[in-house]
Amino acid sequence: MRIRAAAGVVIAAATLAATGCGPSEPVEDPASSGSEAAAGEGATEYPLTLQNCGREITVDAPPDRAVSLDQNSTEILLSLGLEDRLAGTASWTDPVLGDLAEAESEVPRLAQNAPTYEVVLDAEPDFITASFGRHFTTEGGVASRDRFAETGLESYLSPTDCEDGRSINGGGTRTRMLETESLYTEIRQLAQIFDVPSRGEDLVEDLQRRADEALEGVDADGATVAFWFADTRTPYVAGGYGSAARLAETAGMQNVFAGTADDWPARSWETIVEKDPDVLVLGDLQRDRFPGDLLEEKIEFLESDPLTRNLEAVRQERYIALHGAEMNPSIRFVDGLETIGEFWTEQDDE
Repeated sequence: MRIRAAAGVVIAAATLAATGCGPSEPVEDPASSGSEAAAGEGATEYPLTLQNCGREITVDAPPDRAVSLDQNSTEILLSLGLEDRLAGTASWTDPVLGDLAEAESEVPRLAQNAPTYEVVLDAEPDFITASFGRHFTTEGGVASRDRFAETGLESYLSPTDCEDGRSINGGGTRTRMLETESLYTEIRQLAQIFDVPSRGEDLVEDLQRRADEALEGVDADGATVAFWFADTRTPYVAGGYGSAARLAETAGMQNVFAGTADDWPARSWETIVEKDPDVLVLGDLQRDRFPGDLLEEKIEFLESDPLTRNLEAVRQERYIALHGAEMNPSIRFVDGLETIGEFWTEQDDE
């Protein structure tokens, strides 16, 4: 990928420290099976029952052939060393994290976007995970959770997509800002389900440490910001309660669309120009779904369009480039924070 030689553009390094087994799981191989992990002190007791987005789910044993319907969920499972227990993945917006590439190469990719219900069943799964509730909708989704249950398949939806028992991405609307703790809950619960609880704690501790360090000495001084995820025609921007809004608040920036409840509402370019944010966070999506998914396409549009080229952020080339997964609720939120921190550090040095 061509990297624009502009001081205002920061490209996120796709790295995540690998996490190993903790003392309660005396297993040398991080990809060891659930039955081996169960020999350790403090391992999961089955059947395991959890409350999950308005449903009660029961898992009788560690899954051996899970299917993950989203990149976010997949990268958590890979970070927990569970590639040998994944029967398939789907819905990728970006290349896998660099440290997880070797593990991911061992897992079948069922579809680049959402797979069909039949494709999922052909993988012979024993458990289904998803980051976004749209996959569990009856219209336009893979299949409802009830339909999966009819075939004996338990399913798990990320708590980051839930509020008061409702899926946000499956048709709900947030009434309060996403809490980072919901991501940590997802990590811990998936680790518990797969019988590797201390690996989950290790991963959470690593993310918390990196998040604390990402913005040390950084002062955004209340700069205004707009997050542009995708689409040049009617751009999808970050609303006031989702993961990107949490990034802005954590970094001390003011999201110009903070008053919008939807995670990614569509807005006109006239509205964005009227807001005239100090900084633009641009999604660099490695897919071909909407015009302007790639970073280069976004910048070319911004600097050539008669309307957007007058934005102050465009004139000053104040861009922060993040992968799509870094603007959605995922373990990559830390990479997003680190990139934002690097941007403001560079601004202070100029």
